[in-house]
Amino acid sequence: MPPPRLLGIDFPVLPTTAMGHVLHAIELLRAANLIARLRVGRTAPRLGWRLCDAQGQPMPVTHGPCQPMLSEGVFEGPPQAQWVLSQHTADVPTLRQTVARHGPLRRHLAVAIDQGQRVLTLGNGAWWAAGSGRLSGHRVALPWYWAAAFHRDHPDVVIAAGTEVCVDGPWFSAALPQDTGELVLALVAQCWDHDLHAALASVLRPDAARQKAAQEALQAQPLPTTRDSALARAIEHLEKQVDQPYALAAVARAAAVSPRTLLRHFQEALGHSPLDHLLRLRCERARLLLEITLEGIPAIAQACGYADPAAFRRIFTRHVGLTPQAYRERHTLRAPRQRWRVPV
Repeated sequence: MPPPRLLGIDFPVLPTTAMGHVLHAIELLRAANLIARLRVGRTAPRLGWRLCDAQGQPMPVTHGPCQPMLSEGVFEGPPQAQWVLSQHTADVPTLRQTVARHGPLRRHLAVAIDQGQRVLTLGNGAWWAAGSGRLSGHRVALPWYWAAAFHRDHPDVVIAAGTEVCVDGPWFSAALPQDTGELVLALVAQCWDHDLHAALASVLRPDAARQKAAQEALQAQPLPTTRDSALARAIEHLEKQVDQPYALAAVARAAAVSPRTLLRHFQEALGHSPLDHLLRLRCERARLLLEITLEGIPAIAQACGYADPAAFRRIFTRHVGLTPQAYRERHTLRAPRQRWRVPV
C-alpha cells in the first residue's frame, strides 16, 4: 500500500504571534485530514504541521491540553509551505518595530520561496512575506485598516482591494481570521483532487440552502410553497435607492404590485412598513460610514438620503439609541491620530 501524500506546513511562532489563530488553522487542517480519510481511506493525502522558530527550526511539542493536536501533525523532513499568522500589535509603529526585530523570519521566508515553497499569510503576517523581497508585483489580501501602512512600506506589492482570500503564485493570503477556512481550501485545491476539495468545502463553507433543508427534514415538514417575490423586489429597490427620496408608489411599481398590497406584504412578513425598512437601511449605512470614515455628519447624512443633518441626527438617535457623534466615539477602530502618524 503506497504511503499517503504529505504536504508539510511550518508555522513560524514569534512572541507576538496570535496563538489562537495558529490553533484554529491547525484545527482546520485536522478537519481536512479527517475528511480525506473518510473519503479515501488509509491512502488519503495528508496535511502535516509543526511549530518552528524564526529561523525555521522545529520547536518541541510540550505537554499540555494542545499537545495531542500539535503532535498529530508532526512530520519529518523539509516543509512544502510556511504559514505566518497575525501578530498582536497595537498599531502601525509597533508592528513595524516587531517586523524589524525579527529579520531572520523574513530571510527564512526568502529561502523558502527560492526553494519552491508556498507562503501563507493571515492579516498583518503579510509584512513578513512582503519583506522577503521575493514577492514584488504579487497581490495580497489585507484588512482595510492595514492597507495604507502596508502600501507605504511595500509599494511593490499589489493590495487586492475587496478580496478576502488571494492566491497569486506561491503567496496565499487571507485578510481576516474568519477567512482561514478559505485559505485552507485554496491550498487543498492545488494539492488534492477535485472531489476531496469539494467534500471539504461542503463542510467548511456555510450553506444556507442545505442548512434549511436539513432543518425541514428534521422537523418532518413539507417544503413550503414559493412565496410571492414582490417583497424581495421591493427590498432590492430600497437597497439600491437608500440615498434617494422615498416614494411608496415608486417602490410599489418596482415590486409590480399596488401600494396597498405592498404595505400588506411588509406588515405580514416583517411587521413594519417600507418606509421603516428604508430608515433601517439608512441607519445601517450611517453606522458603517461613522465607523470607517472621517467624513463629517452633514456629508454622512447626505450619503444616507438626508438633506437636513438635524433630521438625520433625530432619526439615527431614535433607531440606534446614540447620537451619530456618540456612536462614532464608541465604535471607531482608529487609535488616537498621533499613534497612526506615518514617519517621513
